[in-house]
Amino acid sequence: MALAMTDNAVKQVKGLIEAQKLENVYLRMGVKGGGCSGLSYSLELDNEIGPHDKTFEIDGVQVVCDKKSYLYLNGTTLDYVMQGLTGGFTFVNPNAKSSCGCGTSFSA
Repeated sequence: MALAMTDNAVKQVKGLIEAQKLENVYLRMGVKGGGCSGLSYSLELDNEIGPHDKTFEIDGVQVVCDKKSYLYLNGTTLDYVMQGLTGGFTFVNPNAKSSCGCGTSFSA
């Protein structure tokens, strides 16, 4: 298994990179301690790859995930969902046993 992104997520990430005129950047997906359920998702643009990072190329988007986060994110799909006038990235994680109501944290 690996990490995946929906077409909507790919489009949004490419749009962000283009709008900010960034080059040689990676989408870093990760997990950090905290949040309502114990672990929270992190998502950022990064220009460095660590020695233990896993790298993926998904429809032209370079994705990076540190080794520890990958244990929790393996099989996860990043999506971008519009709700009314707002939109946001969501993680569809088959490893999450439960998640909070806001969808930004989970327990494994």
